Amino acid sequence: MPNDQSIPNPTPPRRPPRLLTVSAARRLTPNMIRVTLTAPSLGDIPADRAGGHCKIMLPEPGQGRDTFARQLIDGPRPVTRTYTIRHARPDACEIDIDFVAHGDEGPASAWAGRAQPGDVLGFAGPGAPKLTDLEADFYLIAADMSALPVAAASLEALPCGATGIAIFEITSAEDRQEIAAPAGISQHWIIHADPHHRSLRQVEMIRAMPWPAGRMATMVAGETGVVRDLRLYLRGERGLDRRDVYASGYWRIGLAEDAHQKVKREEAEADEARLARIDGGSG
Repeated sequence: MPNDQSIPNPTPPRRPPRLLTVSAARRLTPNMIRVTLTAPSLGDIPADRAGGHCKIMLPEPGQGRDTFARQLIDGPRPVTRTYTIRHARPDACEIDIDFVAHGDEGPASAWAGRAQPGDVLGFAGPGAPKLTDLEADFYLIAADMSALPVAAASLEALPCGATGIAIFEITSAEDRQEIAAPAGISQHWIIHADPHHRSLRQVEMIRAMPWPAGRMATMVAGETGVVRDLRLYLRGERGLDRRDVYASGYWRIGLAEDAHQKVKREEAEADEARLARIDGGSG
């Protein structure tokens, strides 16, 4: 007799990391390195996944391709960092990932700085793009160098009639990039020469700007202290709906990624509790 009880579908097995090969690496600007990666499996990543996050797994210096490929399957897990797909070209089975160049301060920057054609890394993902609302009346984009790839990809995906403002904080004037944003998006480039010291320029500029009519969608990313201030301002003071605010800290001054992720989670929980009290008090 058939069993009438519904049987939940088993969770599909997690796809093992892909092994990607460097096909090109170049200085996009003085403080940004673009690495182009290829593998036959990248043909299933559509072009509209540009702006989606991914995990990259880094080999040890001098580690051979075969040894690293086995490690991706058998462990231990290599050093892993979160990055953004800047471009996806499924017809060519390629993606571009942009790395902020800061020497050997971090393992990903160090790897990108010495990357040569034929080098390898592990790859998992990608996630969905961050800015998916294409019907807002106004867009606010704010990013530092670490979030410039996701901001640029998000702007290039907006409809041609979109209006808004994009604020980029970069290390030098030469780090400015050409971004194919809609004509109605005004782009502002702020120079902050020492990212080891916190800048308030983005926060000050957003607080001072005339507030637009209609519904706003935002994408704010970069140094966590700045992002946190902007999240509390946009949702707490300006009253934007949580669904209209993407605000994510990608790094924090003085913290490595693992420590940063822990602090980020704790602060996000505290901020949500604070915003809930504000919403409750205004209801």
